[in-house]
Amino acid sequence: MTGAVVIFQDITEKPQTEAELVTLQRRNELLLNAAGEGICGFDCQGQVTFANPAATLMLGRPEPEMTRLSIQQILDTGEQTTSDICPVQMIVNGGGSYRQEDRVFMRKDGSSFPVDFVSTAIMENDQLQGVVVVFSDITERKKAEVKLHKVLTEIKSLKNRLEAENVYLQEEINCNHNFADILGQSPALNKVLHQVEQVAATDTSVLILGETGTDKELFARSLHNLSARKHRALVKVNCAALPSNLIESELFGHGKGSFTGATARRIGRFELAHEGSIFLDEIGELPLGLQTKLLRVLQEGEIERLGDSTTIKINVRIIAATHRDLKTMVAKGEFREDLYYRLSVFPIKVPALRERKNDITLLVHWFVKKHSSKLGKQIDNIPQAVMTKLLAYSWPGNVRELENVIERAVILSPDQTLNISELQENQTRANNNNEMASLQAIEKQHIIRVLENTRWQISGEDGAAAILQLHPNTLRSRMSKLAIRRSASAI
Repeated sequence: MTGAVVIFQDITEKPQTEAELVTLQRRNELLLNAAGEGICGFDCQGQVTFANPAATLMLGRPEPEMTRLSIQQILDTGEQTTSDICPVQMIVNGGGSYRQEDRVFMRKDGSSFPVDFVSTAIMENDQLQGVVVVFSDITERKKAEVKLHKVLTEIKSLKNRLEAENVYLQEEINCNHNFADILGQSPALNKVLHQVEQVAATDTSVLILGETGTDKELFARSLHNLSARKHRALVKVNCAALPSNLIESELFGHGKGSFTGATARRIGRFELAHEGSIFLDEIGELPLGLQTKLLRVLQEGEIERLGDSTTIKINVRIIAATHRDLKTMVAKGEFREDLYYRLSVFPIKVPALRERKNDITLLVHWFVKKHSSKLGKQIDNIPQAVMTKLLAYSWPGNVRELENVIERAVILSPDQTLNISELQENQTRANNNNEMASLQAIEKQHIIRVLENTRWQISGEDGAAAILQLHPNTLRSRMSKLAIRRSASAI
């Protein structure tokens, strides 16, 4: 109910004279007239015995008519009135008082309005004399509820639509593009992503070309995730990181006793990738002898485990990657020409970071957020001077070098402002030294700087050999000749 009426009187001293009785009656009438709720009295048969002005106004009946009404006429909705909603009958049947919400009362003109009411027994000498019904018109409340329901319905509809649109957009990104880890919006990058989309649905072999640090593996994963093989494994093999005497076993597996230490049969990476994809990173480092076996896989879809003559049929999509110039290697006899053409049916050239400088700002903000969160720091200010410096740098190590620089800068920044002054200082110092240094000294200094940048990792896509475009063994030989040791990084 929206309100209530309380009528009370002090009966510690009962009126004794007729004048006192008249005064009391008048006082009660004033109270009834002042009440904002409708108040009606009924006898035990449900006939109206009195009604206050609020009740006559709400029911649309003049006061003389009210005493000719019955509770059934007030409740008449065209259906038989049952005792469980009749405020008089409920009291007659059970006594006490009852509260009912959201019921309907009828006006004289036949219209209806919603009410909340409380019905209370009138008792005298433990005998039921009648019933008082106090009711409130809740039309405005009902209108507000309807309006609120409409608003909530509209909000729910809007929410459902936004969720549906969000799902659609996520599907566009994750299903049609699926490049969640490849950041950038430059034309050069978008061209490559379009090529990935074009070839992903096929089983065609793909050769991903690009400088070291361009995250060629991310593009290989996108190819796999957009293909029909996405529910199977993408098996990664770094051909530069595996020792030459173990790479055949890693790729094709081996039989028990095939070599010293082979105490059990082992399946290789190609078998693990059956019905999925295999990513052969740094394919240019694959020995010539194994290139022949790889060619057989491409041509026949067959492998043989090391030390086992059993032929095993496999169904694998091959994605290869390299930072090296395979055409030049073919001309030098370092890479099989037939294998090169088998692998490069659909070559994809990943642009260097200097070719997509429009993406540097986006990448910087992403790496700052990533490494700040990882290191428990808050870097929320990247000065324009810092960004200008980053944009002006050529980034020979590409995205990987940029991430390393940002991670180091986040570690060294003392407050919430990113500081990378050491990048310019290193460049200036290197340039000044190079002006007067010998060729051998310049080479040594450059190799040391690259080793420091890769944390002295020699092999692998992120290793110093890949950045210098040298075979790992060649780099080790140069390091020995130039007396480069780890301790030399402090010189």
